[in-house]
Amino acid sequence: MRYRTRTLLAALTVAIGAAFTLSTPANAGQAAPDMQRLKQMMGRQIQMMTPEYQERVKALSPQTRKLLMRIYSQHSRHSDRITLRQVMLEVLNDYNGMVAGIVTDNPVQAADSARRLANHRIPRGGLIPYLRIGDVNDEKLSVLSSFNDSVEGNAKRLADAADDGEMVKAASYLSDITAGCVGCHNVFRDVPGTTSNLK
Repeated sequence: MRYRTRTLLAALTVAIGAAFTLSTPANAGQAAPDMQRLKQMMGRQIQMMTPEYQERVKALSPQTRKLLMRIYSQHSRHSDRITLRQVMLEVLNDYNGMVAGIVTDNPVQAADSARRLANHRIPRGGLIPYLRIGDVNDEKLSVLSSFNDSVEGNAKRLADAADDGEMVKAASYLSDITAGCVGCHNVFRDVPGTTSNLK
């Protein structure tokens, strides 16, 4: 009996290994064109920037460039027309829809709004041109990873919880999403509507 169990386990291990090996080339072949397309898109974005911003981007470390590419790769919606402010208004609309879905016990609305928020559009030219030029450096941009997980990562978790009908769990992600939004704005945006032109 013990020998038969070992033989069965060995056969299963070989079968799983073979299946993984057979599926790997297909997956690798699919990933390469996507990465190539992403690099081309980022190249077009850089060409749209002013020379000063292009120089800043070229000075970024390989780690920061990989971070930006990883963030962009999580978004399937890109616009050649709208600005970052317009994207943020869409995000706010999706945020409100997510909250409304939770408080009205509508898991479909909460999940759909959360997934739209997580996959918000990338604006014309990407994110970099909308930052202050002094913020386009490795130190400042490194914080995008944690903000991205706080906002978009938790929005995906919220959507999954809502899909499972666990609305209390879904609601528990709201504070982290909000904290990520506010934290990113504190670093990159300043208080909206304020101006340095007033005494």
